[in-house]
Formats: sequence, C-alpha cells, structure tokens
Amino acid sequence: MDRGAERVRGSLGGWSRRRFLGAATAATAVTTIPAPAAPGQAPTPQKDPTGASSPPGRPSGPRPLFLGTYTSVEGGGQGIGLATYDPRSGRITATGTVPGVADPSYLAVHPGGHTLYAVDERQQGGVTAVRLPEHEILGTRDTGGAGPCHLSVHPSGRWLLSANYLSGSVAVHPVELSGALGERTDLVTHADPPPGPGQLGPHAHQFITSPDGGHVLAVDLGTDTVYTYRLDPARGTLTEASQAHTRPGAGPRHLTFHPGGRFAYLANEVDNTAVVCAYDPATGRLTPGEAQSTGTGEGTSYPAQFVVTADGSYAYLANRGHNSLTRYAIEAGGARLRLLDTVPVGGDFPRHIALSPDGRLLFAANQRSSTVSVFHVDGASGGLRLAGEPFASPVAVCALPL
Repeated sequence: MDRGAERVRGSLGGWSRRRFLGAATAATAVTTIPAPAAPGQAPTPQKDPTGASSPPGRPSGPRPLFLGTYTSVEGGGQGIGLATYDPRSGRITATGTVPGVADPSYLAVHPGGHTLYAVDERQQGGVTAVRLPEHEILGTRDTGGAGPCHLSVHPSGRWLLSANYLSGSVAVHPVELSGALGERTDLVTHADPPPGPGQLGPHAHQFITSPDGGHVLAVDLGTDTVYTYRLDPARGTLTEASQAHTRPGAGPRHLTFHPGGRFAYLANEVDNTAVVCAYDPATGRLTPGEAQSTGTGEGTSYPAQFVVTADGSYAYLANRGHNSLTRYAIEAGGARLRLLDTVPVGGDFPRHIALSPDGRLLFAANQRSSTVSVFHVDGASGGLRLAGEPFASPVAVCALPL
C-alpha cells in the first residue's frame, strides 16, 4: 500500500486500561479453495473445520472451539488455544495450541470456514491468518497501528476489518483466495471529535459490517463515537458516512445488531450503561437512544459486549466487574430492551461472550479466573443454566465456538 494514502487523523496514546484492566490476577502457504462470494451475494456456507457433518439445527459429535489469550503476561497462553465442545452437554475438551501467534486476544472465522483470523495485540499490531483444519499459519500483516483488539470478516469474505485500540485507528486488509491476507488497503485514525472525559486519545474498540452489508461501523471508546463508513468493494478503501455520539464519558465498547437490521445494542464500558440504537440501512446512520441500566447496581462494572439470539428475542450483556450476564427481553421489533435479570457468570471478569451456531449454548471467557463458562440457553425463556464446572484456559479473553 502507498503509505501516503493513509489518512492519519490523530496521535498515538499510551498503554491504558484496555489490555491490563483484567490482569489484576492474572512464510505464506497456498491451497485451492472456492472463491469468496462477490459483494451482494450470499457468503459461502460455513464448513466444519473438524470435517464432521451433522443435520442442520441438530449438531452431533464434537464441535471446534478456538480460545484467545495473551501470550506476554504471566500465566498466559502459548498461542491460540484449540478445543472441542459437546453441543448437547457443553463440555469442553482441550485439543492443543496453535503456537507462534503473539497475544491473540480476539478471533474471527472466514464465512467459508476455511480460515481463522487473530489479532496480535502488541505495540506493533498485526493480524494473523490460520488455515483450517490444518491449523497452519498463513502469515501476519501489519495493522498500521498499536494494540489491535478486534477484527471481523466482511460478509463477502473479501476484506478483513480490524480495530487498533491504542492508536485509535481502523484498518482494512484484502483476503486472498487462499484465506491469507494481502497488504493493507486503508487505515483511518480517529481524531474528530476530540477525546472524551478522562481519555487521552481515540481508542477504536470494534470494527464490524452492518447486517445489510452496505456499511462498516467502528466503535471508538476514546471519542465516545460510532463511525459509519462506506467500504469500496473493489479497492477496500473507506469513506466516512456519518458519526453517532454517545453521552460524554460513556466509553462505547461493542455494538451488536438485532437480526432485523434496523436496531443495534451498544455496551458502554465506562459509564456502565446499555443503549438501543436505531439504524438506517440506506444512509448507515446510527441514532443512539437513552442510556439504560445493566442491572449491576452502582459503580462501574465494565460492560464488555452484547450477544443477541438468532430469532431476535433475547440479548445478553457481559459485565466484568459484576461478574454476571444481564438478560434482556427484546421488544417492539428490536426497538426496546427490557431488563429481566442478571446471572452469575461462574468466573472472574467475563471479557468475551459468544453463542454457539445453533444458539443452544453461551460461552463466556473469564480473563482473571482463566476459565471459560458454558451455559445452556432456554429457547423459550432465554434463561441461562450453567453447564457444569468452567473449563480452565490460560488468561481466557475470547471463546469462539463453531
């Protein structure tokens, strides 16, 4: 990429709460695969990296589970953790490690199921591609920023989106037919608006695609802003479309869309609130509503992220300080969250949560207790029931079930 084309709109801040908040206790190979779907087409159906097959909606046999960690902290992992889980009981079994990936704190899989991607959350940030099911590292690309903490794959399968927390920037990389990553095609650093109360600079925390596929959205904790961009499907470049501002000092961290595509739910890390946002697919404009309770009482509980059931009936929010999961009923077609209860997570500092593809299990990666908790999800009530003892995993900060 021509470095002169990079649009740098801010300055690098120092290390902050992002990495260490939860640490109080704690050569490219090529294979032939089908080409990713073109923009506007449905993604390739996901394949099971284990090679197993099962009837749709009724999984049987062990399923793959990938575990993110920090490799550079005491008690951390040695790379990307490999495990399987029983889709009926929720029992997790360790199967190994993909070594040689530095601080893989967040993971995502290609829509085709053939490649796993990990951030390298270091001062000189990177993103790494791992071929499945061989677990062969295909290479690492520079994100152009520091402390990348989130990544996602565009539904077309052609672009990898990543967020650099420390430098407050977002990056785009092309995905090659092999699943490996090409040279970065764009980098945007946030500087407008200026940092919010208590922040020294921008802190990009998430970079995702809207359900309609027409826009990509970057959540920045440091500027209290969600930025909407149009992604050029041919060149992989970003054009800002709009900005959505939370109340000052909210510290927005993660955004999760309702499956209807017209509403999204924002977890605010700093002021311990949740917000329902309206979304306009035509313009990409996000409109935050009033902040509401996480059900965790007074004080900061560092809400981490939402997940939403596939039918759009329930939402769950991970609360790290409170060590709980808040359950909300989703009403009015996605426009309203009604707080139902909070459930103990069974671990310390739930950094990341994810639903299994069939929606019957919820996984919580607990950073300080170095465990992964698994819950059975009641399809009718949305209720959560702990599925046995949590699974031990070094400094668990991400759990990705397939």
